[in-house]
Amino acid sequence: QVQVVESGGGLVQPGGSLRLSCAASGDIVSIRSMGWYRQAPGQREVVANINTGGSTTYADSVKGRFTISRDNAKNTVYLQMDSLKPEDTAVYYCNVRVVYSTYWGQGTQVTVSP
Repeated sequence: QVQVVESGGGLVQPGGSLRLSCAASGDIVSIRSMGWYRQAPGQREVVANINTGGSTTYADSVKGRFTISRDNAKNTVYLQMDSLKPEDTAVYYCNVRVVYSTYWGQGTQVTVSP
């Protein structure tokens, strides 16, 4: 099994920045990818993903503004969010995919508001 712990999030003004962190522990050798989803009322969206090879993918809505990165030594993935917009407001969930299953964090609220 894999344990997933998120941190970061909060309230920020439009144009501001936040950084989310996601730390994985347990059966980390089986991890294939880590990423972030977000859930807003009525919609769920994959935000960004990074695999063990370091390849990244992003939703079109965040390209050029968000950056996903990974610290292998800490088994941690980061989501740097810049130029935040009100439509980025959502609960952000970390997703860890292993060979045999998928694990989720508890979610962290990001609110972008004046």
